[in-house]
Amino acid sequence: MAKQPMLKFVSVSRDMPEKRGADARNQDFDEIYAEFAAAKAEEQASRCSQCGVPYCQSHCPLHNNIPDWLRLTATGRLEEAYQVSQATNTFPEICGRICPQDRLCEGNCVIEQSGHGTVTIGAVEKYITDTAWENGWVKPVTPALERKESVGVIGAGPGGLAAADMLRRAGVQVTVYDRYDRGGGLLTYGIPGFKLEKDVVMRRMEQLEKSGVSFVMNCNVGDDITFAEIREKHDRVIIATGVYKTRELTQDGAGAQGIVRAIDYLTASNKVSNFGDTVAEFDSGELNAKGKKVVVVGGGDTAMDCVRTAIRQGAESVKCLYRRDRANMPGSQREVQNAEEEGVEFVWLSNPLDFAGEPVKQLTIQKMRLGAPDASGRQSPELIEGSDYVEEADLVIKALGFEPEDLPTLWDQPELAVTRWGTIRAEFGTGKTSLDGVYAIGDIVRGASLVVWAIRDGRDCAAALLEDLNMKAAVAAE
Repeated sequence: MAKQPMLKFVSVSRDMPEKRGADARNQDFDEIYAEFAAAKAEEQASRCSQCGVPYCQSHCPLHNNIPDWLRLTATGRLEEAYQVSQATNTFPEICGRICPQDRLCEGNCVIEQSGHGTVTIGAVEKYITDTAWENGWVKPVTPALERKESVGVIGAGPGGLAAADMLRRAGVQVTVYDRYDRGGGLLTYGIPGFKLEKDVVMRRMEQLEKSGVSFVMNCNVGDDITFAEIREKHDRVIIATGVYKTRELTQDGAGAQGIVRAIDYLTASNKVSNFGDTVAEFDSGELNAKGKKVVVVGGGDTAMDCVRTAIRQGAESVKCLYRRDRANMPGSQREVQNAEEEGVEFVWLSNPLDFAGEPVKQLTIQKMRLGAPDASGRQSPELIEGSDYVEEADLVIKALGFEPEDLPTLWDQPELAVTRWGTIRAEFGTGKTSLDGVYAIGDIVRGASLVVWAIRDGRDCAAALLEDLNMKAAVAAE
């Protein structure tokens, strides 16, 4: 009788790839987790219970066929595992690194619910695709038939790139426009290298270029080219700009020098640490935490990226202020743990009252408590009177989240319908907007969200767009 390769969760414990020690990893911007070896990947994949109803798959925005590629990995069939993985996910090696698996697939794993410890889905996903790259299984797209239709994609982030990939596979001519000098969007300039090394993103960019996707970089739509000109050039247009407008601090003194936006801080750090670029604001110290007392305001994943970056830049101290407690923090608990290990101090139930100095030298902090739950069960922070105290700070980083830019005004497109939050109003599942032939996907529709949702939107939009093109071609043929 053949040996059962799966359901080993009772006899085999959960095991993550080895994590480098905090004292070593906080000296560089390399990824903090080692790779699984083949035997370890097979061992951990074999813990999967092969559920009849796989909650890991249903709670993945891409509905990845996770049990299938875990079984293939457990039995050493890695090339097939990669093919199954990439059938539903354009960038599995990226999701394996940065998805909050603890809130999605792994957090809903059946054996996790039964107390045996979740399958390490993200680490195996990363291993499969990195192995595929090493063995040459990842190849440029070669469409069976080239089509004459052209699509312009505004934004080279994960959503735009996922749509571009799917459209090229169908033979559509694709041009991607982006404001930055490199593609990838926040994958390149927003997420630090210790979570996602940049060669992982750049090799995907190279693959897409070899697949025939054209890129127009350093192109700010509305300034370097108008939206109307892009519509004129292409049969269809996809808006995938993301959301980059920072939520601002409104307290007294919040405009002082030394109080900076998280996106500016992270972009400068990524350019310098990952690409060796020269950034004047970094060299001047404006966007460099070295030797400074740093305070980061916010509790999401962007705040975690900022505090961990500041540690690596050699800050004297790094504190994170969040107005709720740890249990109500929106960022990944895994990231909080990593930050604490690296020397970040979290100041829970705290909020800035005002800032003093030019440049900033200190801030007054108010202590908070959580009030009674509202109808949704969420507790709002309440001020504790007389609890104020002063904290020194040379650099304050605003990581309060992102909002959409006013695209109808910036692009002179008043007919482009938006929601009351300023996001583009788009049809669910297709991305169709109020403008004929124009689609929108990702954060510019959802608001600030996860990379995996942007990929899902890009793939769904590409499928809907292709259906529209095919219907148009069929009508023309008749």
